[in-house]
Amino acid sequence: MRAIDPLLEPFQLRSLTLRNRVVSTSHEPAYAEDGLPKDRYRLYHSEKARGGVGLTMIGGSAIVSPDSPPAFGNLQLYRDDIVPWLRRLADDVHENGAAVMTQITHLGRRTSNYAGDWLPVVYPSALREPAHRAFPKIAEHWDLDRIVGHYAEAATRCRDAGLDGVEIQSYGHLHDAFLSPATNRRDDGLGGALEHRMAFPRRVIQAVRAAVGPDFVVGIRMSMDEDRPDGLELTEALAALQSYVADGIDFLSIIKGTIESDATLAKVIPSMGTPSAPFLEFAGEVRRAVSVPVMHASRISDVATARHAIRDGLLDLVGMTRPQLADPYLVSKLASGDEERIRPCVGANYCLDAIYESGDAKCIHNPATGREQTLTHVIEPTRAQARKAVVVGAGPAGLEAARVLGERGHHVVLLEAADVPGGQVLLASSSPRRRDLIGIIDWRVAEAKHAGVEFRYGVYADAEQVRAESPDLVIVATGGLPNRTFLGEGQDLVLDTWDVMDGAARPAGMVIVYDDNGAEPALDATEMLARGGAHVEYVTPERIVAPLVGSMNSPAYLAAFDEHGVDVTLAYRLTAVAKAEGGRLAATLRNEYTRSTVDRIVDHVVVEHGTLPNDELYMDLVAESTNLGEVDHDALLSGRPQDVRTNPAGTYQLFRIGDAVASRNIHAAIYDALRLCLTT
Repeated sequence: MRAIDPLLEPFQLRSLTLRNRVVSTSHEPAYAEDGLPKDRYRLYHSEKARGGVGLTMIGGSAIVSPDSPPAFGNLQLYRDDIVPWLRRLADDVHENGAAVMTQITHLGRRTSNYAGDWLPVVYPSALREPAHRAFPKIAEHWDLDRIVGHYAEAATRCRDAGLDGVEIQSYGHLHDAFLSPATNRRDDGLGGALEHRMAFPRRVIQAVRAAVGPDFVVGIRMSMDEDRPDGLELTEALAALQSYVADGIDFLSIIKGTIESDATLAKVIPSMGTPSAPFLEFAGEVRRAVSVPVMHASRISDVATARHAIRDGLLDLVGMTRPQLADPYLVSKLASGDEERIRPCVGANYCLDAIYESGDAKCIHNPATGREQTLTHVIEPTRAQARKAVVVGAGPAGLEAARVLGERGHHVVLLEAADVPGGQVLLASSSPRRRDLIGIIDWRVAEAKHAGVEFRYGVYADAEQVRAESPDLVIVATGGLPNRTFLGEGQDLVLDTWDVMDGAARPAGMVIVYDDNGAEPALDATEMLARGGAHVEYVTPERIVAPLVGSMNSPAYLAAFDEHGVDVTLAYRLTAVAKAEGGRLAATLRNEYTRSTVDRIVDHVVVEHGTLPNDELYMDLVAESTNLGEVDHDALLSGRPQDVRTNPAGTYQLFRIGDAVASRNIHAAIYDALRLCLTT
């Protein structure tokens, strides 16, 4: 009899039985509406429950007090009207076999003074937080009395809503700020010795336990080592935890590090290019020293690592949070023997960066995540007659289109000019630090083949070849080509970031990388050139470096810039490039604010200005299509089939997606394909 997978073993947590050891740990996707977990929030977590997770934890930093205004879409647990919404969410999750808890907190200084009711934010000491830039008020005793009561009231609301437990957030917020010697500089009996620094956190835990009773689960997510010279160290953290357990804590979710700045947050939540599960051995060390169950989540991205964590006794429960944003059916696929079909988390951290870029979390290559109201994670076969589809281009958009159409039961042929799939993802993943992006391609190729898609490589498709397939549907996903047209003079003298990333050119000497895109491509090229020995000046017309690269990914680039001596010039626009003496180039830069100009004499200029659609094939096919390429946007957004018929003589439907439409990112390309092909 085959032994049960350790990840699938049940686990007893106080009076709560979890069906397996896999957790989606507390995080805030910013899906709340008016501070409440309405339908979008509920469906996001219900999908994970349907997908087999043992415990899903909501409300990454659900706030307990009005003077803890939302910093990133936080749930507002100080309001009574949140209870019915929590109850509906809990009922849905329970109906699908999972448990659900929420994280509760007072953000302290990790928010803004200029949000919510504009109440002053409070903290043990007058120390500004780098990330959110708030200067806090030193909390008075009456503030702390009030906040302790708010914690207890919030936990009671969670219990009354039918949740299975709460988790007190104790890293980077108010609760832990009293415990840490780095942030607690008080001399009033709440600072100094560990016993005094523990006083407020213990009051919170004791009040929560008294409010919810003996059977409700209360845990803590806590930094057990702040990894800074003046911060909380493991010895004191263990001593504090021992007291917390005596006060009523049932489990520990382990954090190592701090989150007060972009640089430290990126270490706590590591991106691609960093070691897998960097704190797992540390978590195992803590588990051996404590008396309560332990969970941990930090770049445990694959099943093998998660299984090792449970099997070898490093953890009791394993957090696979970002992996379940990528695939909420991770556990059910594991249980059904389809482990190889799990959509991989590639560690892009777009899920987090997108919150600040566009307002909510998004998986870089699963557009259905967070859009469960309109999109499905499980592709259903079409009820209509199967069609013959030709997809041109094997980048992320084309592969997604082929995968979805194949899953729906259509007969799909994919034509790709190159010898391998990947498109622009091949360029991005050529950076050693970002090689995991290729998982976006590999998974889609495997899934498309599983669905019966026929791949033909080395085919530079023209209209005649497409017609020869007698298609009912044509999807043009031919991507884009580097855009140099912005440059009035010297377009033929410059290189582009594609030249650098695909190895066609290896510029040496003095190099300008000009970034008028603001996303990753110019940073990738800059890093590659600098590591190769070039002296690089990064120039942008923006007032900051790469505004489309968020706080989770920018630290690694900025570290590389510093390590390799990259010069950064802000607020200058490249207007012309001309030949100079000795075979060098003269690059003219114009200041965006003063309009003054300066010439740089360099060996090479590399430009990044997005792409222009590679749409020649699309234009050749438009006249013979039934819809003349038209997309019914109302139908697209409401999930109805595309029924435009503007050309009675046409023989096939025609659509273009991804960068064949306009220069955008990976998520946009895949989203184009998914929502179009789901109803085709």
